[in-house]
Amino acid sequence: MSMLAGAILLASTLLGAGPAQAARPADVPAEFGTDWHDPVTAAPPVTGPGGRSCEVTVAEAQFKDFTPYEGTYTPPSGCGAGWSKVVLRLDGKVKGRQYDRLGYLHIGGVEVLRTSTPQPSPDGIEWSVEKDVTRYSDTLRAAQPVEMLIGNVVNDTYTGILDVKVTLTFYAGKATTAGAPAAKDIPDRVLTLHDGTLTTPRNSERIVAEVYATGSGGGCEEYWYLTVPDAAPYSCKATDGPYREVQIKVDGRLAGIAAPFPTVWTGGWSNPFLWYVIPGPRAFDIKPIEYDLTPFAGLLNDGRPHDVEVSVVGVPEGQSGWSTPVNVLVWQDAKRAHVTGGLTAHREGGLTNTSTYTPGSADEQHRLDTDGAHRLTVSGYVDTSHGRVTTTVARSLANTSVHRWTDGENTDGLTATWTDTETVTVDGRGPAGVTRTGRTYTMDGTTTLGAGDRLRTVLTLGDRETVTATSGGRRIAWSWLDDAYAGDATYTANVPRDQRHAVGTTSERYRLYGSAGCHDRSLVTVQGVLTEDRDRC
Repeated sequence: MSMLAGAILLASTLLGAGPAQAARPADVPAEFGTDWHDPVTAAPPVTGPGGRSCEVTVAEAQFKDFTPYEGTYTPPSGCGAGWSKVVLRLDGKVKGRQYDRLGYLHIGGVEVLRTSTPQPSPDGIEWSVEKDVTRYSDTLRAAQPVEMLIGNVVNDTYTGILDVKVTLTFYAGKATTAGAPAAKDIPDRVLTLHDGTLTTPRNSERIVAEVYATGSGGGCEEYWYLTVPDAAPYSCKATDGPYREVQIKVDGRLAGIAAPFPTVWTGGWSNPFLWYVIPGPRAFDIKPIEYDLTPFAGLLNDGRPHDVEVSVVGVPEGQSGWSTPVNVLVWQDAKRAHVTGGLTAHREGGLTNTSTYTPGSADEQHRLDTDGAHRLTVSGYVDTSHGRVTTTVARSLANTSVHRWTDGENTDGLTATWTDTETVTVDGRGPAGVTRTGRTYTMDGTTTLGAGDRLRTVLTLGDRETVTATSGGRRIAWSWLDDAYAGDATYTANVPRDQRHAVGTTSERYRLYGSAGCHDRSLVTVQGVLTEDRDRC
């Protein structure tokens, strides 16, 4: 996955070594060898609530082509019909040579995991990913077909076979158990679209769509944030430049907007040595975009199928490269068979999307400045068994980026920021509840192909989110997340693997503070050796 022409929670965590002492300098080789530390991130682990648990194997397969694994999921016995928590775990191993690959896991048609893979060492690596999937309990209560695919190519050059096992651990008990999600956070139904339509239960009082949006597939949409308009001399083109926005529509009307996360896969920025040990944020457990569609519940509850469409603003017409599978989570009114309501407000601001190209010269780099923004406010009500409830969702997006490059793209750099701010107000009997979520994604990096074909990439990535929940104007819960990655790696391009003489330092600090507690862990690697693993809480 090259960037340069001609150069070669929901809660979740990637598991690796536990807290360790800093390695001695003598333990660090002068350059990358044939093996390195297994992939690890600083994200918090997924903890179980304790007590009785049951484990079920969902899939076990070797992926060496594009043939999906197909099987059958059977609910566990011995842990009851309801669970306090359900944790998915993927264990994988691979060795040899292989690109990063994108994959998914469907249970009963519901996408429960979207993932990508690390790139292996010649000697082989192992990795594990865990994810809280309690919200899919409705699907997991019955036997279901299973489909999993991590599309892969194995031949004389790319020898890495992906050996994967996925299990689910069910914790018996009620959702009120310590360490388990609150009962109100677990939907009654989990639905999928049928031929692009959705039919909800007629007593739905809250509806949330989740979209696992990924730009990938080996083309330019894999690094959409670097694309340029046709007038600019760069290898990746998009008519309107790099601004991307994931939209969801209900019966043709805009129902939600979101900024996609700028995921960097483990071959990204032309430099796999950045990602061998510490992947970029979200690379191995892709979080879905969530859209609160509750303002449309009154319209959707008529028992008829309604069109639901997801599209990505900025993708050139007819061009592939984005996947947008949809799950729909529904909370029902237990005391009413039919919940009526209506849409009361729909205000869409104008979409701003401008890219200004400044030609380069012998002394100046080419430059593309991009500004994008959009706003949407939607409000609607439902008449439930506990009174009329009005939900208002206000969301605003903004993106600024500066892309600079030289002729031949031997120097290629980007500085970019995306913000996605959302306020959901729920007003019914009792004090109004307001949840404010602010998301900020950052990317700042440069790749340079210098003398002797030495390719160097210096890159920082940021994934930040603040959430504040209030009731009647009083704060009842809050969280602050800052996942920061930094890397600097150099190798010789256009030569066999054993002649690359690669060196690299990478680090990650994952800070999560809030009413639920504290997590603050930092990692540092040098030439593939984990030299620091510190817990700061």
